[in-house]
Amino acid sequence: MYEEVTSGSRARRTLTGTARMLLALKLDGALVIGLALVAAYGLVVLYSASGQSLGTVVRASAHIGMGVVAMLLLAQVSPNFLRRMSPWLYLLGIVLLVIVDGIGHIGMGAQRWLDLGLLRFQPSEIMKLAVPMMCAWFLHERALPPSVGSLAILMVLILAPVGLVVLQPDLGTAALIAIAGSLVILMAGLQVRIIASVVVLGGLGAWFGWAFMHDYQKKRVLTFLDPSTDRLGAGYHIIQSQIAIGSGGVFGKGWMHGTQAQLQFLPERSTDFIFAVIGEEFGFLGLALLLLLYAYVVARALYMAVQTQDTYARLLGGCLALTFFVYVFINAGMVSGLLPVVGVPLPLVSYGGSSMVTLLAGFGILMSLYSHRKLVGS
Repeated sequence: MYEEVTSGSRARRTLTGTARMLLALKLDGALVIGLALVAAYGLVVLYSASGQSLGTVVRASAHIGMGVVAMLLLAQVSPNFLRRMSPWLYLLGIVLLVIVDGIGHIGMGAQRWLDLGLLRFQPSEIMKLAVPMMCAWFLHERALPPSVGSLAILMVLILAPVGLVVLQPDLGTAALIAIAGSLVILMAGLQVRIIASVVVLGGLGAWFGWAFMHDYQKKRVLTFLDPSTDRLGAGYHIIQSQIAIGSGGVFGKGWMHGTQAQLQFLPERSTDFIFAVIGEEFGFLGLALLLLLYAYVVARALYMAVQTQDTYARLLGGCLALTFFVYVFINAGMVSGLLPVVGVPLPLVSYGGSSMVTLLAGFGILMSLYSHRKLVGS
């Protein structure tokens, strides 16, 4: 009996110590747990999806480690400092995108990377954070909902980096940047007639932009409408993905026993199409578990955003939470054949360094906004 009481006391002291450490580091324990569970799930799936490549898992773990460092550092930064730095980060991102368009590293038919010798990175990833930060900074001291003049300025701020990313070409990242900026505007409050006008203009823009799209981008749209038109070409990815998800059934074929993934019928199985690997090996229940973890992270992030105390923090925090949801929705939709394939990774699960670090850095910013909510100045 004495040993049981002592053991329980030690557990409580350990729990209290962990909570104090998280509080001292300005981290939200509930959100950290959710992110850790998603990342751990991802590493298990990645080992199978990569063909049992331990090296891939080690590199992915290193990417997570870099993201955690970025999250820790940004969580310590004052929201006031983040707000003041927003326009400078935005300008830095624009300059880097211009440099990429001029002398960037070319890989897989796209000019998206800056090669610094020891590492390569995509400046477009910076804009996933810089654009919503800039939009929130612009709206911070202005009356809401924004006026027509303010909306025009915001559209320029969003479309400038989007246009530079489209030129690389990287349509998926450009769409994510546009969505991030648009979410800030939506949360600032818009009249229904303005939203309807934007939808109409967006449709006209899509019709006009069709003539300027690359052939492979047009193929993605046409394949989305009817994958069977090119089963061994542009439609191959989505057909194999649907076969993998459908064959998993309710319980799946078992870890490392998915035939589509293990026999390499499924392309990009460790990156963009890793959602299909989960469906094949862990079935509907495995996908449902992952989606529940994502829902928990998004719900906690939205709660934290609502608790912040100024316009900049609420707009930016809400955008970061909803952007995470949008990433999940787009990836799951495109892998399932409900959306066109645009090259959006599954958050914290797909293999990739830049996107992993950017996502965790965004959550670091959210934790900063939440933990400093009683200290935010005007």
